[in-house]
Amino acid sequence: MSKLKVGIIFGGRSEEHSVSVKSAREVAQNLDLEKYEPFYIGITKSGAWNICDGPEAQWENGNCRPVILSPDSDVHGLLILGNGSYGTIRLDVVLPVLHGTLGEDGAIQGLLELSGIPYIGCDIQSSALCMDKSLAYIVARSAGITTPNFWTVTADETIDPARLTYPVFVKPARSGSSFGVTKVFREEELPSAVATARQYDAKALIEEAVVGSEIGCAILGNESDLIAGEVDRIALSHGFFRIHQEDAPETGSENSVAIVPADIPEEARLRVQETAMAVYRALGCRGLARVDMFLREDGEIVLNEVNTFPGMTSYSRYPRMMAAAGLHLPEVIDRMVSLALAGKNR
Repeated sequence: MSKLKVGIIFGGRSEEHSVSVKSAREVAQNLDLEKYEPFYIGITKSGAWNICDGPEAQWENGNCRPVILSPDSDVHGLLILGNGSYGTIRLDVVLPVLHGTLGEDGAIQGLLELSGIPYIGCDIQSSALCMDKSLAYIVARSAGITTPNFWTVTADETIDPARLTYPVFVKPARSGSSFGVTKVFREEELPSAVATARQYDAKALIEEAVVGSEIGCAILGNESDLIAGEVDRIALSHGFFRIHQEDAPETGSENSVAIVPADIPEEARLRVQETAMAVYRALGCRGLARVDMFLREDGEIVLNEVNTFPGMTSYSRYPRMMAAAGLHLPEVIDRMVSLALAGKNR
């Protein structure tokens, strides 16, 4: 039986470049080489594409060759460049292990649609929708899901600080992790927080702070056939949760720990999973996603955000939630590949 040729794209131009490399490294370590023949495509921070030996920490200094993912569906894969000529590698499926801008916003998904190669994860529309938190909130609300009260401030707009109820969170509307996020307690702090968010996106999102436990749920599947991982809860000692902001995240966070399974009542756990699946379907997700929410003391569940390609590192929440539900990363990868091939993103 021939092996499936899998293109694994990692790195990228977003602020989450280093996290993507670590995620790809974990995927590589859990990939069944009896089933798959991997081709590692690393994207540098400047946007150069290279085929390389793997996602090691210093991958750019290794054996790399320039490569292009061809938008020509007849090629159905890669163009390897060099010495005035090129070779081709036909791919069966692509795993875009990319986080944040140009990875989870529909950009790479659009290129993959042109290429005709089945790919793992959400399609163009759901990727773009989930990436823009304000649009995701609008769609989720229409489906009956509770969201925070929020306001958007585009590049040429201002907002009167006196109209808000504090504290609020100010964040880039379209960015990953918690880059550019500020918790604002007073009116005079708002302009600076908006300026910080605009370093990552011209459109800033302002949300009323939700009082409740931060919880998440990993989802795997397409349409009606979904698997929910165990729910986790982020226990905070102080401040707010800043995922991937630590100097050495492998050793833990200075102010938070993810408890999985979450230490919440069973009835609440089931409702969190049901809500996560409802959000997933409402936003048109497929393949996988992690749905982050708040659980209020009165039991109400409030949407926070949806990550359409969550971290896959050794310390990431998604694989830990799936493992707690009995699905370890090798099986998760197998299922993601099967979903991509079965659905062909249509």
